[in-house]
Formats: sequence, C-alpha cells, structure tokens
Amino acid sequence: MPNVALIDRESTTGAVKDQLDQIHAAFGTVPAMFAAVANSPAALQSMWGAFVAYGGGALGPALGEQIAVAVANRNSCEYCLAAHTALGRKAGLSRDALRTAQAGESDDPRTAALLAFALALVERRGQVTPEDVQSVRDQGWTDDEIVETIGQVALNLFTNYVNIALGVPVDFPKVPLR
Repeated sequence: MPNVALIDRESTTGAVKDQLDQIHAAFGTVPAMFAAVANSPAALQSMWGAFVAYGGGALGPALGEQIAVAVANRNSCEYCLAAHTALGRKAGLSRDALRTAQAGESDDPRTAALLAFALALVERRGQVTPEDVQSVRDQGWTDDEIVETIGQVALNLFTNYVNIALGVPVDFPKVPLR
C-alpha cells in the first residue's frame, strides 16, 4: 500500500486534472507514480514538464531510457526499473541492451561513456571532476548532451525517491534488479 493517496484523474479538477489527462493520453493510463505525485500540483507540473522536455531532447528516447534504467538499478528503484525497461522496449531497445544498461554498460563505447558519467553523478552526488566531463566529451558528446544527461539523472533521482519513499506500487512488468 502506498504511503500517500493515489489521485484519480476522474475525481480531480483544475491543473492536476489537465496534466493527468495529458499523462493518460501519452500512456493510455495514469501510471501509479504520477497518481502519487499528483498530491502536489507543483511536483506533478515539474515532473511531467521534465518528461515532456527530455522526450524531445538531444539524447533521444532510447538513450534516455538507458540512463533511467542505470540510475534506477543503482538506486534499487523497482518501479522506475520496470517502467523504463518497458519504455525502453517501446523506444526500440533490446532486452539485452536494457539489461546491460542496468549496470551502466553498453556495447557501444560512446553510450558506455555517457552511462558511466551518469552513474558517477549518482555515486558522487554530482561531485564529478573536469576529467570526468572531458572523458565524455572525448567520446563525441556535446555540451548540450552532457548538460541534458545531468538533467536526466536529476529527474530520475526525483522519480526514484518518490517511488521508493512513498511505496508506489509497481504497475509495469517487474524487472529484477542487478
């Protein structure tokens, strides 16, 4: 049982209803995470706005999902791991690519460098070095993509913390943590 009420989009009004309607249109349902976050209109606006922004960002959906599964696995967030594995499959990633991304790895050296950077951000609480930034730059990543990676890591920390702290029930096919 979650630690907060899950807001029903049919029972709410105003900006929360509008955003839950947008989420429903995007997913065909309102995932439990968004129903939990809807307890705070500001948090819902922030979270959904970030998802929309990064959905059209420089990294693209597949890489965004690889970052998400790596961060979720590192933080032991079963909800986000399940959700982003399903979304990663929808974005065209293989099961193997997603399983590998859970460990922050990839067969593609460029992607592996960016995932290692993302996990360094998580592990070191943002305290990466100029050499860490240069190492992803050396793999051909632009400043736009590096900054977006930091933003995506921050969004995923937000979602991981919400789901773990609030005990949000997993409503995607479960995926084992690595």
